[in-house]
Amino acid sequence: MSSSGVALSDGRVQNRIENYNQFWQKDLNQEDESGNKNRLEQYTEVVNGYYDGATDLYEYGWSQSFHFSRFYKGEAFLASLARHEHYLASQMVLRPGMRVLDVGCGVGGPAREIAQFSDAQIVGLNNNDFQLQRARKYTKRMGLENQVTFVKGDFMKLAEQFGENSFDAVYAIEATVHAPSFEGVYGEIFKVLKPGGVFGVYEWVMTDTWDPSIPRHKELAHQIELGNGIPEMRPIRSARQALKTVGFEIEHEEDLADRPDPIPWYYPLEGDIRKAQTWWDYFTVWRMSWSGKLVTHNAIRIMEAVGLVPKGTHDVGESLKVAGDALVAGGQTKLFTPMYLVVSRKPKN
Repeated sequence: MSSSGVALSDGRVQNRIENYNQFWQKDLNQEDESGNKNRLEQYTEVVNGYYDGATDLYEYGWSQSFHFSRFYKGEAFLASLARHEHYLASQMVLRPGMRVLDVGCGVGGPAREIAQFSDAQIVGLNNNDFQLQRARKYTKRMGLENQVTFVKGDFMKLAEQFGENSFDAVYAIEATVHAPSFEGVYGEIFKVLKPGGVFGVYEWVMTDTWDPSIPRHKELAHQIELGNGIPEMRPIRSARQALKTVGFEIEHEEDLADRPDPIPWYYPLEGDIRKAQTWWDYFTVWRMSWSGKLVTHNAIRIMEAVGLVPKGTHDVGESLKVAGDALVAGGQTKLFTPMYLVVSRKPKN
């Protein structure tokens, strides 16, 4: 499966969306090593195919910040997302004047929020033209185009693009899970950081409770992969070891999902409007309920039929339904976390 196809005016490529689901077996229990190897080798096609189809759905159903967050009781959904971004920036001690790289920036929601919170200069990196167009449009609308900029690039080739020792800090929010290997992407981040520079990450990983020899555990990981454009889910220990292997000194690490929060991080995905924390959040939660999904996916089917969205968007939307159920199951069983926080530093010499 290649990216050759019809390039759309908004940056998407037609056949990438249509081909996305073909990277997995229809029966996820039949997944084997050859399929896994193919996804890792073609990770850019997997990720771009997913986000070409899913970005509109993310913005509609979630926000411009494509990540999870912790909740205090009564805390609004958007306030929780912003607090999660602020927490990372504060843990990294981002300050005015610092040049900071956002690896896998999406449509720029976190970059804009962290720029306003820290007064740092943010460079957002993304390999998806569709999302980059959105990111620049939203940033200009907020008047932040001189503080937050965006570039197209591959996070497996950062040193080639930016040169070594180029940034004071680097962060990644639920993005480096899309890389073909943790060592590869963390190694590139290490290279572009200045000596003494800090790297902060919220990583998607399977927890130490996860055991791939258990069929249900293995199937859950594949469901998360399929529903989220991820070539391969990996255990938490592999992220920790990869950081050490490439040379980082870990200053702080914690699975924030393991905190005893009264409101779980996955509650918006459960679709139970009785759990909505504010009046405005009723609509956010409803969109993930059975009736909300029914309305949304039938609307997408119609829009695809009349050409308002690219072909394949509905199928990617169906994958998102798989994702929602798998993420809730992973959260409830503590087999998965989207918020393994690690703050690491590149040695000064």
